[in-house]
Amino acid sequence: MNFKLAWNNLNLTYEKNLLKSQLEIQEQTFQHISREIHDNISLSLTLAKLHLHTIEWKDNDKACEKVENSIELLSKSIAELSDLSKSLNADIIIQHGLLKAIEEEVQRIREAGLFSVSYEFAGTPVYMDSQKELIIFRIVQEAFNNIIKHAGASNAQLSIQYYLSKMVITISDDGSGFDTKLAVTNQKAGLKNMETRIKILKGDIQINSRPGNGTELSFIIPFE
Repeated sequence: MNFKLAWNNLNLTYEKNLLKSQLEIQEQTFQHISREIHDNISLSLTLAKLHLHTIEWKDNDKACEKVENSIELLSKSIAELSDLSKSLNADIIIQHGLLKAIEEEVQRIREAGLFSVSYEFAGTPVYMDSQKELIIFRIVQEAFNNIIKHAGASNAQLSIQYYLSKMVITISDDGSGFDTKLAVTNQKAGLKNMETRIKILKGDIQINSRPGNGTELSFIIPFE
């Protein structure tokens, strides 16, 4: 009886922690959307509005220039909204699976032209339920988001390897790197997000980085 009670309490604690982690991820996703809209899309739309409000119709050349600038800003906002929508939409996971979603994400990063990205995978792909694959996809997104925001890298590499009982995702860059001890102590948001997600998958994360020597992240995800 005591064993059964202890087991039930353990399951209850696990479910509470899992729910807490899922709510934290949801909140982080909302914060990501808010930052993207505020920092990029809102600025472009504000500038477009300013251009249109200050058009001097008597000067055709200047008026045409401001209209063209406004069109460029609006086009940029539409493209950024499209990118944001694609990055948050789980439909590609449901329809095409994890590898296709990652391929499209890599292509999106390449098109941005911020750094070079190489991508490869080995082994026989194991298809998991869409919710699990979506969490893995978010981990990859977060890792690349950290490279974009903090690394100042010229090159990045993504490797996915399938084994009999697990998959290993390795993402590395030649950027600025960081002190892993300080990062763990300070609980950097990007690392915390990835650690939270990997716990939901009952996996593990390995971090190899030093200031000035780039970063390598490895995610070990067991199949269940």
